[in-house]
Amino acid sequence: MQILTHWTDEQTGTRGASVAMGNFDGVHLGHRSVIDLARRPDAALGILTFEPHPREYFAPDAPPFRLMNAEARRNRLARLGVERLFELPFDATMARFSAEAFVDQVLVQGLGISHVVVGADFCFGKGRAGNAQLLADMGRAHGFDVTIAPLMQHGGGAVSSTAIRTALSDGRPRDAAGMLGHWHRIEGAVLHGEKRGRQLGYPTANMSIAGLHPPRFGVYAVKVTVLSGPHAGSYNGAASMGVRPMFGENLPNLESYLFDFSGDLYGTHISVALVDYLRGEAKFGSLTALTDQMAADCAQAREVLADA
Repeated sequence: MQILTHWTDEQTGTRGASVAMGNFDGVHLGHRSVIDLARRPDAALGILTFEPHPREYFAPDAPPFRLMNAEARRNRLARLGVERLFELPFDATMARFSAEAFVDQVLVQGLGISHVVVGADFCFGKGRAGNAQLLADMGRAHGFDVTIAPLMQHGGGAVSSTAIRTALSDGRPRDAAGMLGHWHRIEGAVLHGEKRGRQLGYPTANMSIAGLHPPRFGVYAVKVTVLSGPHAGSYNGAASMGVRPMFGENLPNLESYLFDFSGDLYGTHISVALVDYLRGEAKFGSLTALTDQMAADCAQAREVLADA
């Protein structure tokens, strides 16, 4: 998958793509339908998105909301067969573009797209003044095709990143997965921690969740994919999401214990899929009580994952 990070990039053969346009946070089923409508036999399949997310640009101090970081989004889009990812910087220049200037300078002169697909609720340009219908009108004027994808419904409501965030905040990862079309995954590097899990007999792979929407804190049954290194492969496990109240720490992270695994994962990249929420965070009266609960959590996670 080619990745282009500016609309003025001059790379041979990049013009003429059929692109799906949007933020694609989570790459959920609604996004998948937009991407599928962009597939054409006579044009490369492209995605036009932004980094950082426009919400991060306009409200940098707001609570984290993203379902996936840029790396995870790239990995997911590549698996869907995307050939060209136009990951454009959302900066002061982009924020100033009117809808008309965006179409003329970015889509037509810059990228030379042949076809664009957007969702029915798509807005663009300064002040979100442009909508899907305006884009279709401008496409006719500039000589490129526009397809407007209807919103996808699931469980009585529209599939959206907002609805998925709500499900995760409520501790309903299976409902989130129903809208995503895949397990909600957190991807990143394994970091060094305090190694308390190792001392307790449950060594964990620790990951930061900085910048991401935090799912409900607690213990989950998880599926872990080791993406790099000598232990690359898939494993079942149990994970703790949160601030570790037993030890008085308050920086949220994700700690995953991989079943039937022995090895060093530091520095490797892993992907942790949240399958089921088992219980909330708790502070125990002793380390023995904590390890007893960890054993029970692992036994429950094994039962859940046997059918997942």
